[in-house]
Amino acid sequence: MPIKFGTDGWRDVIAEDYTFENVAKVSYATAAYFKTLPLVRNGIFIGYDARFGSREFAETTAEVMASEGIKVFLATSIVSTPATSLAILKKKLAGGVMITASHNPARYNGYKIKGWYGGASLPDAISAIEKNCADLESGLLAVSKELYGYDDLVSRKMIVPLDAKKLYLEELRKLVNLPLLKRSKLRIAYDPMYGSGIETLEHLLPDAGILHNVWNPGFGGTPPEPLPQNTKDFSNFVVEGGYDLGIVTDGDADRIGAIDEYGNFFSSQMILCLLLKYLVEVRKKKGEVVVSLSVTSMIDKMCTKYGLKIQRTPVGFKYITKFMLKDNVLIGGEESGGIGIPSIHIPERDGLFNGLLLAEICAYYKKSLAALVADLEKEYGVHQYERYDFHTTEDRKAAVLAKAKKGFAVIAGLKVLDTNKTDGFKYSLEDGSWLMIRSSGTEPLLRYYAEAPKKATVKKLLDFAKIL
Repeated sequence: MPIKFGTDGWRDVIAEDYTFENVAKVSYATAAYFKTLPLVRNGIFIGYDARFGSREFAETTAEVMASEGIKVFLATSIVSTPATSLAILKKKLAGGVMITASHNPARYNGYKIKGWYGGASLPDAISAIEKNCADLESGLLAVSKELYGYDDLVSRKMIVPLDAKKLYLEELRKLVNLPLLKRSKLRIAYDPMYGSGIETLEHLLPDAGILHNVWNPGFGGTPPEPLPQNTKDFSNFVVEGGYDLGIVTDGDADRIGAIDEYGNFFSSQMILCLLLKYLVEVRKKKGEVVVSLSVTSMIDKMCTKYGLKIQRTPVGFKYITKFMLKDNVLIGGEESGGIGIPSIHIPERDGLFNGLLLAEICAYYKKSLAALVADLEKEYGVHQYERYDFHTTEDRKAAVLAKAKKGFAVIAGLKVLDTNKTDGFKYSLEDGSWLMIRSSGTEPLLRYYAEAPKKATVKKLLDFAKIL
């Protein structure tokens, strides 16, 4: 089966298609790409998450890269994706690889490719590596005849250990107002979901309450994705522990969700809006706002108020990264929990940093998360949002997309005012509601997104999509 790349790399099922042989193949293809970059003389960095076999897959990647003549800095422990990106930028490397399947279930692992700038690889880079994989299969791409052993490469200093977590913690101490958090007496809880965020926050906030803070490559049987259905244990932990704010990150700790003191889950849609408000009004930052099509329309209203230019991109952080590298971007975000703030940090999603900044916001305003969101809704209106993932057959998926392409005059009793086909199909409706239908780039499913002033309307919109 051919290796298929998604938005910023490759993901597959461990032992089926995600094998040491295929990891080596992708590593040869990636090495060929890195060797075209000037900064390759400085080397690359390889990080890995808490999944089954991730350390071993990282060592295989390192062996291939180093055998191809590229110096490799290898993480000394489990690290997050933002820690990997930060290490690349700090060491001025050509790029790197993060062994992770992010929020996917435990049976998956993956191979994220990172750029020299400390962020997601751009589409051109992914396409080049994908082509290298095909050329490797056909014999057009030549590789070193000898693959050297790990210990040999370490002794020759072609593989060098690097404590990327230490670099990351040092950076967070500079970026977040930790003294304010400590003075505020805000009680913070954190759930790394057994992922890359384990054994991290306690070094910054020793008094924080932390759940699922041990190595468990099965993630306790729950996919490590910050969604309401996956965070019920943490919600109970927050309420029963009397915490003021709960922060939750996904499998590689680049995405965020949050829980208030009553156990209510807040998606990154409202977190993104709160971060924007704070950055503009308190930290006095300016710049463009870049978000994917599936992000709440509240952000458009805020940009109008602040006089900020807003860009909408297809789903996938690599599209947002492209703007971050060429324009003055204040903040970038996607609905699935990924938020990057290049105006003060790296051009990369960082769940834990965003969570700590959210805690700083609560401490600064001396308000709870629920109260802060209520303030937003009072000013900009209520924006109820929900996403539904529809696992289906290829035939059914094709049939649904064909109907979506044909279009609709009315959806759930609401007139369609506009259809955006930039990524799938997004239908803007007469009362400010919208429905979006698109195919996942990494999984065999359709994604349905809906936003409306009322939950009942959101349900009607999703029900409309489910029966197509």
